[in-house]
Amino acid sequence: MSKKTNRDEKHFNQAALDYHKAEPKGKIEVIPSKPHSSARDLSLAYSPGVAIPCLEIEKNPKAAYDYTGKGNLVAVISNGTAVLGLGDIGAEASKPVMEGKGLLFKIFADINVFDIEINEKDPDKFIDIVKGIAPTFGGINLEDIKAPEAFYIEQRLKEELDIPLMHDDQHGTAIISGAALLNALEIAGKDISKVKMVVNGAGAAAIACTKLYVQLGLSRDNILMCDSKGVINKNRENLTPEKLEFAADTDLVTLEDALRGADVFVGLSKGDVMTPEMLNSMAENPVVFGLANPSPEIDYDLALTTRKDVIMATGRSDFPNQVNNVLGFPYIFRGALDVQASVINEEMKLAAVYAIANLAKEPVPEAVMLAYNLRSLSFGREYFIPKPFDNRLITTVSEAVARAAMESGVAGKPIESFEEYETSLLDRMGRDEKLIRMMQTRARSNPKRVTLGNAEEYNVLKAAQILYEEGIAHPILLGEKKFIKEQMQKYGIELDVPIVDPMDDDQEENRVRYRETLWKLRQRKGMNEYKSKRFVRQRDYFGPLMLQHGDTDALIVGFSKSYASNIRPVLEVIERDPGVNKIASMMMILSDKKPIFFADTSVNPNPTTEDLVNIARMAELTVKTFAIEPRIAMLAYENFAGISDTSKKVAKAVSILHEKYPKMIVDGEIQPDFALNGDHLADYPFSKLGAAPANVLVFPNLESANISYKIIRGMKVAQVVGPILMGLSKPVHVVQMRASVDEIVNLATIAVLDAQRREKKA
Repeated sequence: MSKKTNRDEKHFNQAALDYHKAEPKGKIEVIPSKPHSSARDLSLAYSPGVAIPCLEIEKNPKAAYDYTGKGNLVAVISNGTAVLGLGDIGAEASKPVMEGKGLLFKIFADINVFDIEINEKDPDKFIDIVKGIAPTFGGINLEDIKAPEAFYIEQRLKEELDIPLMHDDQHGTAIISGAALLNALEIAGKDISKVKMVVNGAGAAAIACTKLYVQLGLSRDNILMCDSKGVINKNRENLTPEKLEFAADTDLVTLEDALRGADVFVGLSKGDVMTPEMLNSMAENPVVFGLANPSPEIDYDLALTTRKDVIMATGRSDFPNQVNNVLGFPYIFRGALDVQASVINEEMKLAAVYAIANLAKEPVPEAVMLAYNLRSLSFGREYFIPKPFDNRLITTVSEAVARAAMESGVAGKPIESFEEYETSLLDRMGRDEKLIRMMQTRARSNPKRVTLGNAEEYNVLKAAQILYEEGIAHPILLGEKKFIKEQMQKYGIELDVPIVDPMDDDQEENRVRYRETLWKLRQRKGMNEYKSKRFVRQRDYFGPLMLQHGDTDALIVGFSKSYASNIRPVLEVIERDPGVNKIASMMMILSDKKPIFFADTSVNPNPTTEDLVNIARMAELTVKTFAIEPRIAMLAYENFAGISDTSKKVAKAVSILHEKYPKMIVDGEIQPDFALNGDHLADYPFSKLGAAPANVLVFPNLESANISYKIIRGMKVAQVVGPILMGLSKPVHVVQMRASVDEIVNLATIAVLDAQRREKKA
């Protein structure tokens, strides 16, 4: 292992500890979901009002779904005996993992979770504890329980409880890999009933996967399963009942023997156990699933170098065809909860398999391709399983599971309208709730050089470290080199990235080039040669000149000075886009449901009618780069009245937009609370916004926009990203004063995407 790898691992380990230790403690929290501000609210929430629903539930236990949060509450339960590859580390040590699983339930499917770590290894006692707390929950997700106890525990609990329950380590992996298997075999042109499969691993996941493959049509006679001792055959003694079920009538002993002529290899074991020679011994178009993490059973690149015809999946996100349980469990439980299923049965699991498999064959939405920075993505060897950031999963899989529950007779509350159900799923999550994660994934696919000004500041340095270690960007630190190094040493930040000091002797050649450019740009605008020589020693000018000369791909300035003082040098060096008279800025407000964009928040104090038209157009184009359909509300303090001068200005801008750009979804003048409320918008059927809320708010002046977003930022009710500059010919963005580390990282991510977009356009 290289020094760089050791260093990066050390940094990552510390970052993981810092992440989990930061306030507030834990990755999930409980927050009130009902009004609680008045004495009357509290009397309804607790005594005496709470007695009324209690009595209703006493008469009818199913009424708990109507009067409590049970129907959207899942328990993630473990005893810590088989954690993530860490092994038997105990119940308490497993808690960070269980909290993490709860986080995934919430962010992918809006399911609330209590994580419960039970300090009990006796299976029967463990079962009794789970049964005792089961009335609290609408569903139970068992996690990280070792085999063979996991099989017994799950089977008994399924038989004795009347709520959906699943051991995700077994069935989650089985469902996702089963979907991948169907599609991989289709690409290979092979019939599942005839293929020969080798399964390496015989734990809970391997047993569950193999059983599911049999349900999908795989012949038991064509399966060879291996454990650490080799092929599980009938000559072996002391086999568990689960292994005995797959004991083959063969004299083959080793994995190498088993793989000769095999069509499929499924690895659920450990890294690097398959050699190139073993792969070469397999049949034509071999299907290889190396699902061990972090190292697959055979490295992806090595497999493709060894055989061009291999069809491969792994458990890793940095290779195509990732078998990731997050494609399944949030949506399986979502569908099961929404119909109040009494169990997660085989029909529901198979429905999830086919839903996931079929989704990979459908045309891929632009949003998914943008998330992974791909120009095209279609069903084939490098894409036969959906991407984790595919927002269609929540509707496709949840609906399929809900239908299967209804058709198999285990649904307690059937869905009456699946059209309305689909809408409710999208509204529950928001269509763009994963925006930051998607943007960072796009950035990683083609990271760009991002110069960070004011690099002496801790927040800027920490952001640079994250950008570097996460592969989001190639940061360049701009500032006083000596002080930057002192700060890095002070805070224990190690970064192997360029540090550019405009005053350093090693920048003399650049200073000569830059001052010639600056003088040419400004010599007829009041700048003489002496000033240009002086200014290029200042970072405020040096950074934009780096960008102008192509010595960086994007520039982030700000943090410690006012917006106006940061933007002035930028505007003196970087030209505007063709046809842009005035630049503008926009803030991205990331609420818990979906993003909202505010424009113009930082540049134009009192925009004219024509300015508002241009701001709306630039906002539309910018929002589209995030694969979001812009719905633009031109704001005022009147609704379609046009009485005040401000409203008249806005109304005129709307009229011009309607005439020149009839396909734009834009209207106003309108008040912001009406623009963001579909019920209110329904009162104005003539509006181009229809009854769907706006997601882009164009303010009539800078004061109202700036004050509005700073209230939101100060209250910390949403993430605020920006300002995003619009209208410049190169990627420059200005962070706010005293911006947080996350705010800098997010804006730098947008700068990378901006640079990627311009590169493609060029």
